[in-house]
Amino acid sequence: MNLQKLCGHKEDTRTMVTITPIAEQKIKELIKEEENSVGLRIYVKGGGCSGYQYGMSFEDKTSDDDTIIEKGDVKVIVDSQSAPMLSGAEVDYVDSLQGSGFAIKNPQAKSTCGCGSSFST
Repeated sequence: MNLQKLCGHKEDTRTMVTITPIAEQKIKELIKEEENSVGLRIYVKGGGCSGYQYGMSFEDKTSDDDTIIEKGDVKVIVDSQSAPMLSGAEVDYVDSLQGSGFAIKNPQAKSTCGCGSSFST
């Protein structure tokens, strides 16, 4: 995995976001359906039942303060405000009887809600 700021500075990827092989494959499949997409943005925003919630969207451009995490052909984009709250997180893809979707295991989260999409620090 290679982590690089767009301004050219190299960072240590072990402290950032990890993508499981299953999530990498699913991102690769989904990104093919998105025209002009350069990668999947993962972010944290205020809200949800626990204080913060995760968000994901396909992006057609990046910003100067974004961190780009590359794994194989997949690029994951994290903005500078979300990066500290996602440090050490793992992105996985879960396919079960209850449903399928991306799941984030975040060591920064002190508590999570029942649905798993919001957390508190």
